[in-house]
Amino acid sequence: MHRTLSFALAAAAVAVAAIPRAPVAAAPDSVRWGPCRENAVPEQAAVAAEEPADLPRLECSTLEVPLDHRDPDGRRIEIAISRLASGKPSQRRGVLLTSPGGPGITGLGYPAVLAGSGLPQEVLDSYDVIGFDPRGVGRSTPVTCDLTPEQQARGNVPPYAHTAADVAREAGKARTVAEQCATSRTAWMLPHTTTANIARDMDRIRAALGEPELSYLGASYGSYLGAVYTTMFPERSDRIVLDSNLGPGGYDVTAMRLLARGLEDRFPDFAAFAAARPEYGLGTAPEQVRAKFFELAERLEAEPVRGFDATSFRGFTFDRLYSDADMPLVARTWQALDTDRPPPPAPPFPDMENFMSARFAVICGDTRWPSTVREYQRNVAVDRLKYPMLGGSTAGIGPCAFWPEERAEPPVRIGDRGPSNVLMAQNERDPGTPLTGALKLRRALGGRATMVTADQGGHGVYPFGPNTCAKDAVTAFLTTGQRPPQDLACAAEPGKQAEPGK
Repeated sequence: MHRTLSFALAAAAVAVAAIPRAPVAAAPDSVRWGPCRENAVPEQAAVAAEEPADLPRLECSTLEVPLDHRDPDGRRIEIAISRLASGKPSQRRGVLLTSPGGPGITGLGYPAVLAGSGLPQEVLDSYDVIGFDPRGVGRSTPVTCDLTPEQQARGNVPPYAHTAADVAREAGKARTVAEQCATSRTAWMLPHTTTANIARDMDRIRAALGEPELSYLGASYGSYLGAVYTTMFPERSDRIVLDSNLGPGGYDVTAMRLLARGLEDRFPDFAAFAAARPEYGLGTAPEQVRAKFFELAERLEAEPVRGFDATSFRGFTFDRLYSDADMPLVARTWQALDTDRPPPPAPPFPDMENFMSARFAVICGDTRWPSTVREYQRNVAVDRLKYPMLGGSTAGIGPCAFWPEERAEPPVRIGDRGPSNVLMAQNERDPGTPLTGALKLRRALGGRATMVTADQGGHGVYPFGPNTCAKDAVTAFLTTGQRPPQDLACAAEPGKQAEPGK
């Protein structure tokens, strides 16, 4: 479904951070909190917690918001929200709204995931950590495209196109999905299921909680959502952390094509890992491991093995290289496919139909995509050469090419107007949100932002990543308001990579 400010901008950033902020008392809110329904706290939180007692005390509620914020008295939809309340009310300074990204991913249990994954105690004491399912997703009013099991199995990235004819063949399937979305029982939601409206819902959450401002921690697509929110509501933005950053255009056609660049940026980390461990049999030099990728893809293109075809092989490799900890799993899976043995089992993705439908709704509704098959054929021809591992797929044609023309509003233009209260965190070799896109967002935000980059691969810096320099910078900002005086490059921290067999 990766630098330095001028002295004037750096001084402005320090000055803003130094202004004392009066503590915000826990205001009575209009939200009635209660126990979360079963399965609201995802399995990742339980895995991350060291003991069952470590699982946080998450509360849930729902909030009604306008379907169309331009018509506040019109049709309403529900937004599911959650809270991990500060255990120290005297230290609480407000709310920290969170987003794990997506679009299409549930965020209701994300506060529990963050707490179970090492969100520092001083952050948990400073904020009520708030999660939510965005409109269209999960326990909020959901959207559907009535995707068949076969359509769900194909995923949301087109198969690798080797020729112009491959693109033309895929166009028919993409058009079918777009038509299903436009005629489904939730088609009435499509014009309003956009990042701008999710940002407006966030501001409704802030108001319902009785808070004059909100702080924010969002990763991946959540970086764009946070950038849109603080652009639309600068005066209501407190401390804004954008992690693993999309470019200023969000999840547009450029971002989709950049996924292929992301895999090329990231793959050398895995190639070095596998080459140093000859027990996997993937090669003893990084270039041999890279050659093995293309060999396996070609073999699986001709004949799938153990449930893997070339598309799922490429997708699995890309997805699992989001984390250093998954490198052994990638290597064992390649080894199994290479020797025709059963690969390690993979857990199923929960509610793939809603995830894909909500994802299409947002990315196709936010911006206009190329609308002719010929444009995608040209893009594939370029990216297949530039980024041969994945470019023939991520440049391919999808449902957004055939999305309804009507748009309720243009995309939000990210700019530098507003307070200097944004901290960006970014790994240099991020496959999902490559550094090149993050740098464009950094330039767009100008004096509003400071950026911390980590000499590290993988997707996600805070609190999941291993780079303590970058994580400490985010913790300091969230708890004290202090950012680095200028953009900061954090050096690699050796010895913090996955061990074989784990």
